[in-house]
Amino acid sequence: AFSIDNKFLEQQISMFYCPLCVKPMRDPVQMSTCGHRFCDTCLQEYLSEGVFKCPEDHLPLDYAKIFPDVELEQQILSLPIRCIHSEEGCRWTAQNKLLQAHLSVCEFNVVSCPNRCDVKLLRRELPEHLQHDCVKRKLHCDHCGDEFTGEAYENHQGVCPEESVYCENKCGARMVRRLLAQHSVSECPKRKLPCRYCKKEFLYDTIQHHQQQCPRFPMQCPNRCGTPGITRETLMAHVKEGCSTAMVLCPFKEAGCKHRCPKTAVGRHLEEATHTHLSLLGGLVNRQRLELRELRQAVEELSGSRDGTLLWKLTDFSQRLQEAKSRTSGSLELFSPAFYSHNYGYRLQVSAFPNGNGSGEGSHLSIYIRVLPGEYDGLLEWPFPYRVSFSLLDQSDPALTKPQHITETFSPDPTWKNFQRPRPGKCKFSVICMYFSVICFFFFK
Repeated sequence: AFSIDNKFLEQQISMFYCPLCVKPMRDPVQMSTCGHRFCDTCLQEYLSEGVFKCPEDHLPLDYAKIFPDVELEQQILSLPIRCIHSEEGCRWTAQNKLLQAHLSVCEFNVVSCPNRCDVKLLRRELPEHLQHDCVKRKLHCDHCGDEFTGEAYENHQGVCPEESVYCENKCGARMVRRLLAQHSVSECPKRKLPCRYCKKEFLYDTIQHHQQQCPRFPMQCPNRCGTPGITRETLMAHVKEGCSTAMVLCPFKEAGCKHRCPKTAVGRHLEEATHTHLSLLGGLVNRQRLELRELRQAVEELSGSRDGTLLWKLTDFSQRLQEAKSRTSGSLELFSPAFYSHNYGYRLQVSAFPNGNGSGEGSHLSIYIRVLPGEYDGLLEWPFPYRVSFSLLDQSDPALTKPQHITETFSPDPTWKNFQRPRPGKCKFSVICMYFSVICFFFFK
């Protein structure tokens, strides 16, 4: 038999075509009464519908007069044809009767997988399919030697116990997979282990170094006091505050006591050294008093003017005047902050007697300028060369009356010893005195 899709090399005469399917006849039969020819299967289908007439001339049929046309069949089988897969690329041509034999080997013919995996494909693709894709192909594992179907082999890959693999922790070790679990648990230097003290995870090859620094690592008190539960992070606090046998300094160490004893003996030491501690505290208070005086002086100098001008306001003047008048011995003298004539210049100070001094006592305000030992006296010109001006500023309301400021100026006498370079420890006043009945502000230029 031949395929209905036969592709003849030459155009054939109509006698080779079945009138019913209009294709080259297969197993042709002939009616002896009228001579018409048909495919055997086509004629059977036609007659199965209950019509007993010739499809061509519609004359009545006689089953006994229908017989195979062997001669016509041989002629059709001898016709030259192309492979039915010529459009896919097959170049085979031969007689029609050889087509079935060719299709059994044609690389472009569609065939079923011999492993019955339900896949149909071109014969040329079958070797690749059988080797790599067929889920029912038979494969042997290169590691364990067991045989598997294709699908089972794919599942077996990556889990074969005999396959050689590297440690998942990247320690560099290589072994068969069945030994990997034991290696990861007990042998791998890169395996993770929890610290038994702080519970954090570390690599096996670093956990020992960690335990040398672990804050929860148990420690023994260096004083061997026997206190349990001391860890590295609490050891220092224990030694300083909690250890009963720790050696400590006397609480009066800042005052100068050098005694050192166990913490439990501190109370007895305090009782026995009470007088010593009081004496040390007295000395400490005196030293602090001197330090405070020096600091106060330094602050005053830092806050003082360095442009040759002093603005000095005497607060509560009425109260201070009354205090000066009520004194039975000596006059009340007030001192201004120290100031400088200029940067790296003369160090000066102003003093005032609210109730006057000398001939002005009881009737005037006496003001003096004072030359103090300064840091830069060795660099300055002596005697003191600058002109001095005192100004008393009227603080009356300028909206009611014009302020009446009072200013007096003088030039120091260069022969006067009080304007020579002062000696440290001997502060002198220039004998310049001015008398005012009211005071608000002073300026020195």
